[in-house]
Amino acid sequence: MAEGVVGLVLAAGAGRRFGAPKALARTPEGLSWLRRAVATLRDGGCGEVVVVLGAGAGEALDLVPPEARVVVATRWQAGQSASLEAGLDAVAASSAEAAVVTLVDLPGLRPEAVRRVADGAVAHSLRRATYDGVPGHPVLLGRDHWPALRMALRGDEGARDYLLGHGAAEVDCTDLGGGDDVDVPLGCGAK
Repeated sequence: MAEGVVGLVLAAGAGRRFGAPKALARTPEGLSWLRRAVATLRDGGCGEVVVVLGAGAGEALDLVPPEARVVVATRWQAGQSASLEAGLDAVAASSAEAAVVTLVDLPGLRPEAVRRVADGAVAHSLRRATYDGVPGHPVLLGRDHWPALRMALRGDEGARDYLLGHGAAEVDCTDLGGGDDVDVPLGCGAK
């Protein structure tokens, strides 16, 4: 899978509910969420990983491991669509058949979920992880979908509507856990 799948970490948001850009967040043990996300994608089989930064990009650059490529979503204030658009533009020059997309605020995501969603990926693949029947990440976007998805992106919505409208296959990852995003700093009691 390493040659055919590129990993994409979306980490451009301001993290308003979180209180700071999530690209700057760390686990209670001190590991940056960016390092964790890159390692999860690499350990899950992605040969290349691209990290999309925006808010706090200057500070976050130091938290990105050297094996990842960084792009900055200059229009990050426009919402998640701008982040995904910048990421798709960055991976378009690769020879990858598909991109596995995750968010920086999923520090519990496991490499096994990446592998499960990306297994056997080809250019027309379209899949998303589900947890107890609820859609989540990672999401697999086959290369054939990149141009149409990019054109469909609007505002603070990612690929959700595109995935629904194009029959994305659901890949149950409930047994792996790690599908919950973190909207408040860890240790504050809420998700």
